[in-house]
Amino acid sequence: MRDAEEHEPPQYRAARLHRVLAEDARTAELGVQVTVRGEDVYLTGTVSSPGRRDELDKVLRELEPEAKLHNDVRVVESGEPGEPEVLR
Repeated sequence: MRDAEEHEPPQYRAARLHRVLAEDARTAELGVQVTVRGEDVYLTGTVSSPGRRDELDKVLRELEPEAKLHNDVRVVESGEPGEPEVLR
């Protein structure tokens, strides 16, 4: 962590990390919430694939390698719709 960020309030740090996840081309995630408590960074929300979830870890570890990352993001895969429901 850089010196200026050492004394960064948790809510500012969370907002900065959220912005990075939204702007990085590897993640581009707006639906992931970031919460910071001390050196712990918590991710919650949903993504469309396991690969996208892994990229969240990768981006945050590059940014803050000393942080304890808790990735509680769920994968909700969407596929082609099934057969239409027939109402009688």
